[in-house]
Amino acid sequence: MLELPVGLVDAVLLRLGVAAPRNDLAGLTAVYAAWCQAVPFDNVLKRLWLEEQWPGRLPGSTAVDFFRDWLEYRTGGTCWAGNGALAALLSALGFDVALGAATMMAAPDTPGPNHGTVIVSLPEGRFVADASILSGVPLRLPDQGEAPPPPSSLPAVQLMGDRLAILWRTVSRPDGLPCRIERIGLDAGEWDALHQNTGIWSPFNYATSARLNRGAGVIGYGTGVIYRIDPDGTLVSEPADREAMVRFLAEVLEIDDAVADRLPEDRPVPPRPEGFAPPGPAAG
Repeated sequence: MLELPVGLVDAVLLRLGVAAPRNDLAGLTAVYAAWCQAVPFDNVLKRLWLEEQWPGRLPGSTAVDFFRDWLEYRTGGTCWAGNGALAALLSALGFDVALGAATMMAAPDTPGPNHGTVIVSLPEGRFVADASILSGVPLRLPDQGEAPPPPSSLPAVQLMGDRLAILWRTVSRPDGLPCRIERIGLDAGEWDALHQNTGIWSPFNYATSARLNRGAGVIGYGTGVIYRIDPDGTLVSEPADREAMVRFLAEVLEIDDAVADRLPEDRPVPPRPEGFAPPGPAAG
């Protein structure tokens, strides 16, 4: 995992409004809670990379690039970029961090992994701190043989067959979308290969998507609507054309307006290309 310059770590913590934390559960909780309120999950720069045919690798391919873009433009990233940056930040702060491969189970036969996540090991156990799910608090993973407690609210950890999954709310699945954890302990090369592969095809390559926590709820744009998801799962949404979407990104999420205004119109997601699959040993 690429080390972050000390000055960049300090700048990120200052923007997050967090003092340098201890590497314990209270420190992890403070950093992650601030992240969920300040760093959006979005595909803004990825869509521009594709539409404008930028040279080089995907935006956010390194944590340094991710944080420089966030500090300048207030953009975030999709799962591989955002979680790679969050993992690098937590590692720089002294936490024991591992990269995880997971699958967002949009359908029972969804091939995976299609999602990267972050696992932090502490004396109290292993915790998921995910830059896309934005659970607000780190979610503890049960130990081997330990059953997850009944969820009192979402997001929550549950068993999915013989694997652990996080059930969380999205605009298209406000009752809960399972994210099944496949494997913990990816190296940087495998992580990067999975990230770069999404440049070929991903649901996030064709239509803008952005979300961020506001208080205990979630706000965002996706599937052609501006929405709010309350903690009890209530979904409030209104249709949004491109002008309304750009205004929401700039005025509510505070993404640089000149960047947001370059976004193309949403397009339908084409079918997954025949034979398309994640690369490397995490596939399958």
